[in-house]
Amino acid sequence: MSVVNQSPISIYALGGLCEVGKNTYCIESDDSLIVIDAGVRFPGDTAPGVNYVIPDYQKLKTSQQKLKALIITHGHEDHIGAIPFLVQSVHVPVIYAPKLAAALIKKKLDEMRIRETVNIVEYDSNTELTIGEFKVKFFYVTHSIPDAYGVVVDTPQGRIVHTGDFKIDLTPVGREIELTKIAKLGAEGVDLLLSDSTNAEIEGYTPSETNVLKSIHEIFENAQGRLILSTFSSNISRIQQIVQVAVEFNRKIAIIGRSMENVVQIARDFGYIKIPDSTIIPVADIREYKAKEVCVLCTGSQGEPMAALSRIANGDHKDLTIIPGDTVVFSSSAIPGNGILIDKVVNKLVRHGADVLTNSILFSVHSSGHPSKQELRLMLRLVKPKYFMPIHGEYRMLKLHAEIAENLGIPKDNVFVLENGESIILNKHKITRGPVFPASPIYIDGKDVKGINEAVLKDREIIQENGLIIVTIGISRKKSKLVVPPMVITKAFIDDDTTLSERIKQITVEVVEKIFENNASFAELKANIKNEVSKYIYRKTERMPLVIPVVMDEK
Repeated sequence: MSVVNQSPISIYALGGLCEVGKNTYCIESDDSLIVIDAGVRFPGDTAPGVNYVIPDYQKLKTSQQKLKALIITHGHEDHIGAIPFLVQSVHVPVIYAPKLAAALIKKKLDEMRIRETVNIVEYDSNTELTIGEFKVKFFYVTHSIPDAYGVVVDTPQGRIVHTGDFKIDLTPVGREIELTKIAKLGAEGVDLLLSDSTNAEIEGYTPSETNVLKSIHEIFENAQGRLILSTFSSNISRIQQIVQVAVEFNRKIAIIGRSMENVVQIARDFGYIKIPDSTIIPVADIREYKAKEVCVLCTGSQGEPMAALSRIANGDHKDLTIIPGDTVVFSSSAIPGNGILIDKVVNKLVRHGADVLTNSILFSVHSSGHPSKQELRLMLRLVKPKYFMPIHGEYRMLKLHAEIAENLGIPKDNVFVLENGESIILNKHKITRGPVFPASPIYIDGKDVKGINEAVLKDREIIQENGLIIVTIGISRKKSKLVVPPMVITKAFIDDDTTLSERIKQITVEVVEKIFENNASFAELKANIKNEVSKYIYRKTERMPLVIPVVMDEK
């Protein structure tokens, strides 16, 4: 394709760089823009009250007229979870997705009650698309969910390859990675490779998913009581292994957690998970079977407070409580930042008498779906890119992946470790750094697409760490006097000293009198109360609770 009179190509991420999750990568010319993936990041315990973290889509809003398509690599939440928010923010003409991902997206849009008409078109490894001025095709990769693909984008300025999430598993549970097709791309010439960096810290090869089967079999063989296994609902390969062994050991399977129920049903419809109808039982019927005849599949392997396993551990689940003799298996690895949440759940389960198994040297109850260093080296060798941009990982992962590429002979100046909002420009098969734009995260509280800003999140963190003090007064501005004396309410703040509240009231009265003397504004009154009370509290306790003055004016 001629590059004469064609605009340069901008490549950037709205999410997925220097973090695990929120994957959203963009390829843009003067006339066309395609987005690869639209994921969420789960906040862990660092963002009180926040359900999801999504990218800021302002950059896409300003380029709405040239947005041609969203391409989905596979059906994991960190790649499709933000679609309901994206389609409410900008018009997406078409979403191209593999068969399984397309079904999961449709289910998600339905649950979120999205009214916008969304055109979803399925693709496979033989599909070739023309999207604006881009030519797009795909190659199958092995991952922890079926129907996972890498993406090839031929632009007027050069070829870009995006690996998607992958591992080079030579004995996979399902379909094999298309190494021959990948090698052919490398032989033809690749200008830029974007590649998964999640396991860049781990030497060697990621263990095959089939290695886990032996451990699962051993766990079933040794468990004398009920088995409760928690994994990602979208880890279909793992779920299939678990149910395969459960059937072998004549255990009935109960499924807990809405996302687990939805994904298992969709995967069964497509034949990715095979469970005899007679094996599945309602959760409420568990008590009708002997302990050694029951296997429970549930969500919550990351310690999410509202997930099924956390509710079971807290004793809040209406149909299932832990009894001594239960074996609980965490068949997943911790997402960075979730370790504390998982530890809390594990401790509660053990207190109730459960035997808890997590991934360890003794039990390989989880195998990652991402490539370790040797697989990263092999992908780089096969693709042979002129330029390289590591994606999908925290900064240290991206940096290590960059060093792997440099050690394989890619010049350091041709390797780009970027952050969200930074861009590179592909022009006549050469790449240079491009402009930078704001790409702050948006925190979703509930289902509101607008999200909350970082100031609100900061206030929540302050309340969580230091507590809250509310000071309420009534004044008459006309009479320049206090008509309702101060009332002090404390939340998540220990006030053992009864003189503390009394002193806060005195300080408030003094501030009001001084404000009236100086004829200051209403806003100044609130600001001064907050400032003086905060200073006093810090002197007395060395803590900085959130102080909220509530001032009512007599009408």
